[in-house]
Parts: sequence; C-alpha cells; structure tokens
Amino acid sequence: MAAVPAIDALELARDLIRCDSVTPKDGGTLDRLQAALEGLGFRCTRLPFSEVGTPDIDNLYARLGTAAPHFCFAGHTDVVPVGNREGWSVDPFGAVIANGQLYGRGASDMKGAIACFTSAVARILKARGTLPGSVSLLITGDEEGPSINGTRKMLEWLAAQGEKIDACLVGEPTNPTKLGEMIKIGRRGSVTGRLRVIGAQGHVAYPHLADNPIPRLLRMLNGLTGRKLDDGTPHFQPSNLEVTTIDAGNPASNVIPAEVRATFNIRFNDLHSTKSLIGWAETVCAAVGGTYELKFEITGEAFLTPPGPLSALIASAVKERLGVEPELSTTGGTSDARFIKDYAPVAEFGGVGQTMHKVDEHMAVADIAALTDIYETILDRYFRG
Repeated sequence: MAAVPAIDALELARDLIRCDSVTPKDGGTLDRLQAALEGLGFRCTRLPFSEVGTPDIDNLYARLGTAAPHFCFAGHTDVVPVGNREGWSVDPFGAVIANGQLYGRGASDMKGAIACFTSAVARILKARGTLPGSVSLLITGDEEGPSINGTRKMLEWLAAQGEKIDACLVGEPTNPTKLGEMIKIGRRGSVTGRLRVIGAQGHVAYPHLADNPIPRLLRMLNGLTGRKLDDGTPHFQPSNLEVTTIDAGNPASNVIPAEVRATFNIRFNDLHSTKSLIGWAETVCAAVGGTYELKFEITGEAFLTPPGPLSALIASAVKERLGVEPELSTTGGTSDARFIKDYAPVAEFGGVGQTMHKVDEHMAVADIAALTDIYETILDRYFRG
C-alpha cells in the first residue's frame, strides 16, 4: 500500500490563494486542489456547467470510498474582486505571511478552510489507512457569483448518479472574531423586490396635467416598512425589510417625473416563505393602486438543521481542541448550504470572517493549524460512529 502523502494546510492554502479565481475565473485553483486530492486516492470529477445568460463555471467533486456513511465537505474556490488594489498592503494574490497572518483574497473565505479539510483527510488516512465509509469534497466556482452553475447543479448531478450524502459540513468563515465562537445551523431566507411606479410627466406648476408617481410609491413603501414581520424564534433573529434605493432619475426641480423606482430586500426566518412574503407585498401595493410593476428575485428560503448529531459532533470537536463551547447560530447572509439542506443535514464551520470581502483579507496561521485539528477530530469521531 502506497504511503499517504502529508499535506501542509498552510502551503496548500498559499497555493490556492496565488490563483486569481475572481468569479467566474478559476485561475487554476481546481487543478491544484485536484492534484492534492488525487494524491490521496480521491476519484475526481470535473463538473462544468453553463446556462444562457450566465458565465460558464467549472466545479470539482472528489470522493474517496464508495460505502456509507458518506461525509461531505462543501466549499468554494471562487473569490470576490479585490476592490481597491492600492489599498492592500500586500499583493492580494501573493499569499504573503506577515505578523502571524496569511494574507490574500480568499484566505478567510474560504480557500483556507478547503486547505485545512484536505490536510485533515490526509492525516486521518495516514493514521487509519482506510475509512469505514466515504468522504468527499463538493467544491464550486460559483458561490460568490450568481450561484446558478455551481452547487445546486452539482447536487442534482449527484442525485442523478445515485450518490447520497449523509452529513455535510460547509467551510464558510462562521466565526465573528475568534475561532470556535460559532457554528451555523441554518440561514435566513432572502428575497428582493423591485418596484416601479408609473405616472405622467408634467410641470410642477400644473400638477392637474401630470400624475406624480412618488406619493403612491411612498404609500406602498410605508405599508411595507410599517409592518413588524415577527419577533424572531428560538433559533432566528427577527425578520426585517429594508429599502435599499429610491430613484426617480430626475435632475430637474420643476418637473414631475414619469416614474419612480425602489428596491427592497427582506431577510426572513422560518416563520415565513418567499411565497407568503411575495403575496403580502403584492397585496400592500395593490391596495394603493395605480399603474406599477413589482418583480421579485429569490435568493433562498430560510432553513434550519435542528440541533442534533451533526452540530453536536462539530461542537464536541471544537470543545476538545479549543476548550470553548460554540454558539449555534443562524445569523449572517446566505450560503450554498441553502441548496445542500434539501439533500442532507448540513452545518457550517470555518475560520474567522472578520476580514472576508475586505482589503487585506487574512487568516491567522495559528487558526489554520487549529482548524485542521478540528476537522481531523470531526472526521475521526464521525467514522468511529
């Protein structure tokens, strides 16, 4: 039996960060990761997907073993743009180590976690030789983008192949300020409404010859923002609706505009669904009347993986390695866990998210070592039953 190669999490993380993989580019990240996984014996399948009007995306599914139970790690190698490059103190893709920190776009979100999990698998294989089950990595290049040609389609492909995931850990940076603080066991849903109220342009001195759409829009928005959606639940914070823009596109002070637009977003807990919220918003606007258009974009439904074996497994590993009890939370934005929850129990635990999407994004070198230890403990305990 061939010796299992050791994989240094820090060095693999640096290799991945050096790849410019701003969505939808891959920049060689999947090639680098695939080479490391194939060296451990994984069967790797590239899953490129495309759809009209969206960028083509390459994805990677790697599995070791064929038997149950099947433990899956899900993540993404794509990153957000670097923003103001001159504001960075280092090369965003240089993977520089300074002051005990690994700097680079994707260090926190989430190339660091992918490297930690890969290294943890190598350790387990070196210690055990074989696993009584299967372990896999579901890695997309479309999490930071439209999320159309990534995880969702990969999961559909897995189901079509008859592959069943028994538990899934997503490596998003779940911890607000220090490693071990928080495990995500659910996420709020998100739906965006785009409202266009149509009137008739005219001179402000002759309002009877025009139709000002702005008062109608304001009444609609007052109806939407004036309702308290809920008080939250034991696992979710209260839902909230926020108006994000109002625009008449009118530079003149003596002209009534022909139309006005507004955008609002609702972040909601599991007391609601996109269907119920859309129906309510449509009723509010219809009560005001007039000519208008209201369109919606759905990001995802709220979901909860109730506290149970998976969250207890992760929490016990964190407690053993760090001596802290992590909070079980549903805070934050959306993640690809919103797709995975339809196929398997899912929870999220990764690094510290304080610098994700920011200039000088970084992850502590000590956290890379500790997160690798935690992932190793999770795998060890999972396959011990």
